[in-house]
Amino acid sequence: MLKSSVSVDATDIRILEELQRNAKLTNVELAARVHLSPSPCLARVRALEKAGVISRYVTLLDPIRLGQAVSVFIQVRLEQQVERSLKTFEAAISAWPEVMECYLMTGDSDYMLRVVVADIPAFERFILERLSKIRGVANIRSSFALKQVKYETALPLGNR
Repeated sequence: MLKSSVSVDATDIRILEELQRNAKLTNVELAARVHLSPSPCLARVRALEKAGVISRYVTLLDPIRLGQAVSVFIQVRLEQQVERSLKTFEAAISAWPEVMECYLMTGDSDYMLRVVVADIPAFERFILERLSKIRGVANIRSSFALKQVKYETALPLGNR
């Protein structure tokens, strides 16, 4: 279910842009960068958190340096796109750490997944021992990423 958008002003946008670049900024550093005093800056950050605009803070890791060098995009088609099948599939996918992203799609496939694994044997195990065993999966098509050309985690807020 899509949540409604929240009204943010130009100062909120600057706060969000700075936090997307570096979530480790202290409130004092953030306030200085967005030209606020620390107290109102913190109040705005807390309000953005409460409104769900800021959903969490994370640390981005380099998958290759950590031995997770294989990135695979997987299209999955179900036998039927009925509520029970969708819930079964989504529950299974949500439990697996290899699945970095999963989207319910329009078009030829029902779901698009991005999976990260160490190597081809790990990917084979993922397909044979996990994905293909989900009840209702009719078709699995995989594409291996050869090179990451662009990867962004920050939303383009300046284009609003």
